[in-house]
Amino acid sequence: MTEFPTRRFHGRTAIVTGAGSGIGRAAALIFATEGGTVIASDIAADRLSELKRDLTGCDVRTVVGDVTREETVRDLIDAAAGRVDILANIAGIMDGVLPADEVDDATWQRVFDVNVTAALRTTRAVVPLMRERGVGAIVNIASEASFRGSVGGAAYTASKHAVAGLTKSSAFMYGPIGIRTNAVAPGAVVTALDVSWRSDYGAARTGPVLQATMTPPASAEQIAATVAWLASDEAANINGVILPSDGGWSAA
Repeated sequence: MTEFPTRRFHGRTAIVTGAGSGIGRAAALIFATEGGTVIASDIAADRLSELKRDLTGCDVRTVVGDVTREETVRDLIDAAAGRVDILANIAGIMDGVLPADEVDDATWQRVFDVNVTAALRTTRAVVPLMRERGVGAIVNIASEASFRGSVGGAAYTASKHAVAGLTKSSAFMYGPIGIRTNAVAPGAVVTALDVSWRSDYGAARTGPVLQATMTPPASAEQIAATVAWLASDEAANINGVILPSDGGWSAA
C-alpha cells in the first residue's frame, strides 16, 4: 500500500459504490490512503476482498451486494455507523448501444436501476446524516453521453442525462444546507465495463462518430482523481457542476 503525501480525507467517511474495479476501486484507494474511512460496495465479493488486502492498515469496510437493492443501501448506512461525509456513486453499466427500437424492457430497466435509481437511493439515504452535520459532498458519475446522443444507446444516454438532472436537482435542493452535489462526466475510460455493440445499426451510426471525435481513453485513476477533488475541500465552491473529464472530447 502506498500512502499519498496529503491527508485530504482524514477523519471523513466515504461510501463508494462500484468499488471492486475501475473508477470505483481507484477512488476507494484515494479516499483510504489519504486518511478516510471507506465503505466500499460491489457485487463481487472477491474484488472487495482484494481491495481490502491492498489497503491493509487503512479503515476499509466492505459491503457485498447489488446497490440497486434497498437492503444493500441499508447495509452501507449501517457500515458507516452514523456518519457519511462523502458519497461517490460510481457503479454503472452500459447498454450495448441499442437504439430505441431495439432496446428491450429488461435492458432499459437494468440500466436505469444501476445508473440512476441506485444513485437516488444512496443519495436519499445519506442526506439525513449529512444534514445533521451541515456538510457533505456527493459525487455522481455522469458521462460524455450526458451531453450528446452519439456515445451510447437509448437506455445509457437517457440514464446519464438523468444522472445529470439528479445532480443538478440535489445541488439546488441541498446546497443551502451545506451539501454539495456534482458529477464527473468521463469520456472513454480503460475499465472492465462492457462496451460491446449489440446492434449493427447502433454500431453503424455511432462507430464513425466515435472514431472521428473520441479522445484517447483515460485511466481509471485519472477519473478517480477528479472524483476525489470534487469531494474534497479544494472544491468547496463547486456545486451543481457536470464536469467533463474527457481529454477535450466535449469540446469537439
